[in-house]
Amino acid sequence: MAVEIKYVVVREGQEKMSFASKKDADAYDKMLDLAEVLSEWLVHSPVALEEGQNDVLAMWMAENKDVLSSVLKSGKLPDLESTEIAGEVADEADNAEESVADDKVAEHPRKRTKAA
Repeated sequence: MAVEIKYVVVREGQEKMSFASKKDADAYDKMLDLAEVLSEWLVHSPVALEEGQNDVLAMWMAENKDVLSSVLKSGKLPDLESTEIAGEVADEADNAEESVADDKVAEHPRKRTKAA
């Protein structure tokens, strides 16, 4: 019998994600904290978003906080090919790479698993 240790991120009584390492779980929890703060901040923006879009945008911004920080500091958009960005931009780049190089195995970052 094998023993596995899982670190589960729980928010408002719901299991969000589980991780094999405490470091990954803490990083995800911190990202959720940031997304929550950003969502509250976006409520005060002059742009009226539909219900749920605030949370989606806040989560995307939190997931890409390093790129966002770089843009705010430099005032320039970083090279999207060399920067990992979650969402459609990264998906489109992955799809383009796969179609060009059929014989190459695409390297993907370790994926998180949803908590059961």
